[in-house]
Amino acid sequence: MLWTTLPTPLHAQQRETWAEYFSRTGQLEDAESAHWEQTYDELCELRAHKLDINRCSREDLQRLPFLSDRQIMDLMEYRDRAGRLESPLELRMIPSMDRQDADMLEQFIFFGAEASADTLPSWRHIIRHGRHQLTTLVKIPFYRRDGDRNGYLGYPYKHWLRYAFSAGPRIKAGFVAAQDAGEPFFAGKNAAGYDYYTLYIMVRDAGRLRNLVLGRYRLRFGMGLVMNNSFGLGKLNTLAMLGRTTNAVFAHSSRSEANYLQGAAATYRIARGLELTTFASWRKVDVTLNADSTSIATLLTSGYHRTARELRRKRNASTALWGGHFGVNAGRFRLGTTAIYASFDRELRPDVSRRYRQWHPAGRRFWNVGMDYGYVSGRLTIAGETATGTRNAVATLNTVSYRLCSNLSFMALQRYYPYQYYPLYGQSFSDGGAVNNESGVYLGGVWMPAAGVNVLFYTDAAYFAWPRYRASQSSHSWDNLVQVTRDRGPWSLLARYRLRMREQDNPGHSALTYKREHRGRLAATYASHHWTAKTQADLACCHFAQNSLGCMITENLGYVHRRFRLHATVGYFHTDDYNSRLYTYEPGMLHEFSFPSFWGHGIRYALTARAELGRHALVLAKIATTDYFDRSQIGSGLQTIRASSMTDMELQLRLQL
Repeated sequence: MLWTTLPTPLHAQQRETWAEYFSRTGQLEDAESAHWEQTYDELCELRAHKLDINRCSREDLQRLPFLSDRQIMDLMEYRDRAGRLESPLELRMIPSMDRQDADMLEQFIFFGAEASADTLPSWRHIIRHGRHQLTTLVKIPFYRRDGDRNGYLGYPYKHWLRYAFSAGPRIKAGFVAAQDAGEPFFAGKNAAGYDYYTLYIMVRDAGRLRNLVLGRYRLRFGMGLVMNNSFGLGKLNTLAMLGRTTNAVFAHSSRSEANYLQGAAATYRIARGLELTTFASWRKVDVTLNADSTSIATLLTSGYHRTARELRRKRNASTALWGGHFGVNAGRFRLGTTAIYASFDRELRPDVSRRYRQWHPAGRRFWNVGMDYGYVSGRLTIAGETATGTRNAVATLNTVSYRLCSNLSFMALQRYYPYQYYPLYGQSFSDGGAVNNESGVYLGGVWMPAAGVNVLFYTDAAYFAWPRYRASQSSHSWDNLVQVTRDRGPWSLLARYRLRMREQDNPGHSALTYKREHRGRLAATYASHHWTAKTQADLACCHFAQNSLGCMITENLGYVHRRFRLHATVGYFHTDDYNSRLYTYEPGMLHEFSFPSFWGHGIRYALTARAELGRHALVLAKIATTDYFDRSQIGSGLQTIRASSMTDMELQLRLQL
C-alpha cells in the first residue's frame, strides 16, 4: 500500500504522524486543492473521534483512505472468526496488513468493550455518559492588507469554534461557526454573528437503520462519477486505495462552505447484504448572476464574503437535490446503483463565448444515474463505475489491481469522461481536475524489495478531446512519478522524482506546446525518544517558453516531553517565478490545513507549541513569518501587504468533558 511506503518512527512517543503521512502523499496540485483540504479536515475529525474496531462496519473503514478493499475484507473476516480484537498486535496478524499499515490504522481506532445489542441508549444514558468537545481558534495578523484599510467590511482576524457531542459510536451531534478575515461579524448580512454555521445530528446502527444524518452532510457512492462531495484524493493515494469503491454518508463538520448538502440522509438495511440510502437536500448557494440579474453565470465555491460585492453574491440562489443508492454486497462481489435529480431556482447560463465553457452545465434541472461494481479475491481486485446524465453521454472508470506476490502489487486504471458528461456532484480520479472531457490510462505499482525499502511508481497518460483552459484545441498530458523510501532504526529516508508534461497554448496562441515540469524531493528524518529532526530539499524545473528553476531547503526540529510538544520549522526558498513554486508541510493547529506554497526569494520560519493541561484541556500556539528578499510588497489587489514580510500568530484551545 502507498501509505506503507512512508516512514514511521519506531518510538511510541513519535508515532502520531498521520498528518506527516498525509503530507507526503500529496503533490503540488493537491496542496492547492480545496478537495484535499477537506480530506485533511475529515481525517482530523476521524482522528478526534476514533472508530471502535469491534463495532465499525465495512463502510466505516472505507472512510480511511490508506486502506485497500483487500485489507478491509481481511480485517472484517478476521474479526468474524475471532469474535473481537483485543490489542493492536492482532492487526499485524491480518495477512494483507504489515506493521506500518497497522500503525497507521491504530491511530484512528480503539478497542471497544463487548458489543451490545443494536438499540439506542436511553436519554438518561446519553446525557450522563455523553462526551463534549469544544475547540476554538483565532488567527492574528501582524500586518495590514489594503482591504483592511478600505474595502473589507470586517476586522482582519480569522476565528472559528467547533462543538462536538458524542454518546459512544452511535450518536454524534455538533456545530461549527467560522469567520474568515475581513468578513463582517454581527453586522450587515452577518447580523447573526459568524459568516458560516453548520449543524448536524447523526445516529448510527439503530436496528436496521445503519445511518441517519440530519442537518448538513456529505455523500460518496461508488467511484464518485455521480455523487462524491467528500474525499478528494490525488494520484499517489489512488495506489493506496487500489481502486476501492465507497458507499458512505458523512456528517458535514468542516468549515468548507461549498461541498455540503443540507437536509436528511438515511441508510437502511433491507436484508443481509442489501442496503438502501435515500437523501434530500435544499440549500442556498453563492453565485455570480448574468447581466439580466435572473440567470446564473457561475457557481462560487470560495466562501469569502468580505466586500460589498462578495456579500451581494452570498446565498443568492438555491438548489435542491433528491436521490438514492441501492447496494448489494455478496461477499466478494458488490453492485450498486446511484440516481440523483438536482434543480436550481434560477437558470444556469454560463458564458460560452470561450469554447472551453461550451459544455458547462446549463439549464435548471439535471440528473445522473450510475452503476458501480466490484470484486475482491485473494490477489485480484476489480472495481468501477459507469454513469450517464442529462446530455445522455456515458462516462466510465474501471480499475484492476493484482498482488503478484507479498511484496509486489500492480494497478491499472482506465477512465473515459466525454466532454458532454458533467456531473454537478461528481468527483473522481482525473488529471484535469474534473469528471469531464478526459480519457486516459494510469499504471502504477508498489514494490518492497527488502525489509524497510519501498518503491512506488506510476505513469498516467490523458487526452482531452475538447478545448480547455489554456488549450484552445484537443490536448494531451503525461505524468510520471517514482518514489523510494528506506526505514532503518531511527532513520527514514525518502527520494521522489516527478516528470509532468501538459500541452498548452504557446505565448502567441498559434499552436500547442508542451509545458514540462520536473520536480524532486529528498528528505531524511531522525526520531529518538524525545527528539525528531528532518531535513528536506525540494527542486523544481519548469520549461514553457523559458526555463523556470526553483529550490527550497527546509529544516524541522521537534521535541516531546510528557504533555508538552515544541516544533520549529525553517525554510529557505528561491524560485524564478510562480511556475517553479514549491510547497511544504508545517505542523500546526487542529483542523487547520497547513501546506503553504512559496515562490520568489525568501525565508519561512515557524514555531509551534502544544501543551496538555490535565485531562481536559489542550492549548496550542503557532507563530510564523515569511520574509521576502525580492519584493517590497506582498500580494495584489485588496490582499496587498505593503511590506516585504508577513507574520501571523494562531492560538487554539480545546476542552473535553
